[in-house]
Amino acid sequence: MFGEKEDAKEDQIKEEEVMEEVKEEEVKDEEVLEETSDDTAKDMELKSLKEENNLFSNEIETLKDRLLRTTAEYENFRKRTIKEKEAIYKDSCAEIIKTILPVLDNLERAVNAEGDLENYKKGVEMTLRQFNDSFNKLEIEEIDTDVPFDPNFHEAVMHVDDENYGEKEIVEVFQKGYKKSDKIIRHSIVKVAN
Repeated sequence: MFGEKEDAKEDQIKEEEVMEEVKEEEVKDEEVLEETSDDTAKDMELKSLKEENNLFSNEIETLKDRLLRTTAEYENFRKRTIKEKEAIYKDSCAEIIKTILPVLDNLERAVNAEGDLENYKKGVEMTLRQFNDSFNKLEIEEIDTDVPFDPNFHEAVMHVDDENYGEKEIVEVFQKGYKKSDKIIRHSIVKVAN
């Protein structure tokens, strides 16, 4: 019996040792699972961060591309606008010159014409009328000097004190002024009283 008890004790000790080993293995497995779980969580977080990084990188590239395109469009618009302004300016100048060229033609004819002073005077008057007609076609008006002095339209180069004239009355016009609509082309140069 004694042998059986010893065998049973040995079996029990072995069983306890096996149980401890199993427990240690379970603890190790749990630690490995926890580490694996931590690694998996870290891997998932890393993967999520990489995806977010890729998303932001793509968005940055899209914005860079949009900025580049917008800048190029603006530059093209600016260049096109400059060309259009130059074309409009050239066309406007050409229209004005076309309107005034007949006056030049008549002046050239007058220089080459033979005749007396009276005929020259008539020719100059006709040319002057033609020039004024050209101004009318271009909607250019002479600035009125029969009104009181206005610095917006007139430039006073002389001043005279004379009781025969009213205050700020224009006494003499040295050079006519012209305007197109509200745009002053040249101020009238005048002498103003009082």
